[in-house]
Amino acid sequence: MYIRLAGFVVMTTLLSALLVACNGIATPTPQQVPPPEVEASPQLKDASSVAVWTHTGTSQEAEALRQILENFRAGHAGVQVALVELPEDTYSEQVHAAVYEASIVGGLPCLLEFDGPNTYNYVWKDILLPLDGYVSPEMKADFLPSIIAQGTFQDGKLYSLGQFDSGLAIWANKTYLVKAGVRLPTVDKPWSREEFEAALANLQALPEVEYALDMKMNYGLGEWFTYGFSPILQSFGADLIDRIDYQSADGVLNGPQAVAALEMVQNWFKQGYVNPAPADDDDFVNGKAALSWVGHWTASPYQEALGDNLLLLPMPDFGNGPKTGMGSWNWGITNACKNPGAAWEVLKFILEPDQILLMTNANGAVPARRSALAKSELFGPAGPLRLYIQQNEAGFTVPRPITPAYPAITKAFAEAFNNIAQGADVKSQLDQAVQKIDQDIKDNRGYPLSFDK
Repeated sequence: MYIRLAGFVVMTTLLSALLVACNGIATPTPQQVPPPEVEASPQLKDASSVAVWTHTGTSQEAEALRQILENFRAGHAGVQVALVELPEDTYSEQVHAAVYEASIVGGLPCLLEFDGPNTYNYVWKDILLPLDGYVSPEMKADFLPSIIAQGTFQDGKLYSLGQFDSGLAIWANKTYLVKAGVRLPTVDKPWSREEFEAALANLQALPEVEYALDMKMNYGLGEWFTYGFSPILQSFGADLIDRIDYQSADGVLNGPQAVAALEMVQNWFKQGYVNPAPADDDDFVNGKAALSWVGHWTASPYQEALGDNLLLLPMPDFGNGPKTGMGSWNWGITNACKNPGAAWEVLKFILEPDQILLMTNANGAVPARRSALAKSELFGPAGPLRLYIQQNEAGFTVPRPITPAYPAITKAFAEAFNNIAQGADVKSQLDQAVQKIDQDIKDNRGYPLSFDK
């Protein structure tokens, strides 16, 4: 599938803004993005203040959200919105500081954005309110099942909703694939492990290619390693944890399938197929790498660099079916909010199809609602990013573990993956990861729903 897109998704400098809570307390350090002066609407005689926290993603995402909130203000004069933009790399820490040091940082906002798999830990810590009383059956049915699954906790209640979903795929330089004689895979007939590794070897042999595969190691130690590479485990038949009861990772994360999966990946590094420490994010766009293992968010710079030479290809099948990550940043209402009804009015507007499309046209992500998806030029039947929908419909997507232990899981796995990429023994690294995960679960008494926190 060729990609022909308008420009979007370029990494930018992280922004920061004032920490504003629903009760109006704020720290004096960053700079607030103030709401405009408005008159009370006929519907709401008393103005309601809703603080909104978001992470600083790309500049396009930031601008899209600002525009969406301006659109909201234009029609909802009785609800004042204070937008707060916090650096992504310290976002979770600032959320937790707002919970445990509320008197210092001012507490949580009304409307909180957070990465999807953090939903379950936040619910367990009583940070989020259920949304079931606000979401109509018709609205819920319009969301992709993956979005509803991401936002639903073990108690069956819905705690979060997002504007967009996500997915992995293989971006490719067509010229290199043709020269190397590599078959172009399809969703119906993806690359097998043997084909994929043969393709890596053949591409690496080309004199123009320095690295057969860009794995975005420049993203660094963090959630990317889990989101991007745990699907390799799952395609081998392994996983991050036993999902029957979420009580242990033993025998799953360190079992023979998991070891085989990461020994394969480690060998890619040993063979020189992957740059272990890119100086920047440009190996693929500069022609140094033939393939790029990443998500939809690179579509714009890749299209700009490669034009009609850019291909979008499905994930490979390592034996247990192709797998891809899913889910992304989403929204919830916190239990600190004094105006949850007003917060829902803001969130409901953010989730309207036209507002979703403002965001997904900016970041190239999968629209979270079917009604928005039907209007999308990127993901519709003839859209250049339709492959992500095809993979979703084919059952390639795997949610990250639905457990409050997820922060411990992702930290342990990311550390293990990082060490394995640098040559550490695979089995011992996975054993250590299992020990850390299981100890966290034990320390929290198995994360029972009735646990007295």
